[in-house]
Amino acid sequence: MVISAIQVLDRRFDLPNGSGSDATHTDPQYAYAVCVLKTDASLEGIGLAFTLGAGTELVCQAIQFLSEKLVGQEIEALMANFGATYRSLVDSPSYRWLGPHKGVVHLALAAIVNACYDLWAKSRQVPLWKLLLDLSPEELVNTLDLSYLEDELTREQAIQLLKEQYKTRENRNAVLKTGYKGYDTSVGWFNFSDELIVEKTKQALDKGFTALKLKVGSDDPLRDLRRATLIRQTAGDAATIMLDANQKWNVPQALDICQRLGSINPYWIEEPTHPDDVFGHQAIARAIAPFKVATGEHIPNKVIFKNFLQAKAMDFCQVDAVRVGGVSEFLTVSLLAKKFNIPVLPHVGDMGQIHQHLVLFNHIGMGHENLFLEHIPHLRPYFVHPANIVEGYYQVPQEAGSSSDLKP
Repeated sequence: MVISAIQVLDRRFDLPNGSGSDATHTDPQYAYAVCVLKTDASLEGIGLAFTLGAGTELVCQAIQFLSEKLVGQEIEALMANFGATYRSLVDSPSYRWLGPHKGVVHLALAAIVNACYDLWAKSRQVPLWKLLLDLSPEELVNTLDLSYLEDELTREQAIQLLKEQYKTRENRNAVLKTGYKGYDTSVGWFNFSDELIVEKTKQALDKGFTALKLKVGSDDPLRDLRRATLIRQTAGDAATIMLDANQKWNVPQALDICQRLGSINPYWIEEPTHPDDVFGHQAIARAIAPFKVATGEHIPNKVIFKNFLQAKAMDFCQVDAVRVGGVSEFLTVSLLAKKFNIPVLPHVGDMGQIHQHLVLFNHIGMGHENLFLEHIPHLRPYFVHPANIVEGYYQVPQEAGSSSDLKP
């Protein structure tokens, strides 16, 4: 199956009042820069990069530039040594200068890489999670670029890690029957009123969710404390509640406010300061323990993830396959996190469509803990095969591909 042409789409979606809002992005327009790999058959590979509004145009232009060398490639041959292709794309000299390995160009890479994995799974007529599980450790590592990680993770070490987990894989296959537990982010958007937070929390509990997330980061910390207390009182002591500041605080503010928010016993406090500040996160993680720090939504690449892990600056890794360099870099970061014994709980800029596949592989194939996956429902009507949540659990997708196809 040969890639015959590239199509790039700019898809933007307005959200209902208050949905998607956080302390930093107060009025977002969700959007995807979409890479479509046309083939000499009827199949298309669809790859998504998550963006917000007007910036999507820049990412689309970068997709067009970076993807040209894929035309004429046969998908099996391409994916057999995709790590080398990934390295050549990410290191295209004119575009590497603009990062390197971050920003607009890296987002474009995510869309291209995700389209390749989607087409590969479709060509084999299997869901992405099964494609990944069917690969041998060597074949999987061949799709990754481990450059700049050799001080922590060599090719040989990555293969050995996967081989060790293969021995006990059958013990983790039960997730294919139960589905993967979700947590509801849509109860506590920043611009929601207190009354709406209470109402949404009750609705989520009725739908079977036992884990919920609230946006914090208000200019008035007392607002955050009030709303966090409201959601805890409404959900009860047994519920798992996460708090997300979306980078709003400087380190002194975070140290103060995180301690106060500890009164509601949060499962984690997410992005408490600037996402590039490794030592700031390290200081916060040390100060607020035993409460945990989660981050990764805006960590741009595997090297910075390595630094966060080395510094013990994160307790939960939230790498997102539509924000870093696609499925390939997601799997690379997941292997790194496994080595450091840090759980991977992705941020879902894809609304969980691709990540519902990836967490299944992470659990079964890598031995990552089966915890839960973020659920954001707002773009569900736009997908051909939307993620299916039943009683708070992602049902295992059966359609071929990565569940990324969007309706026209």
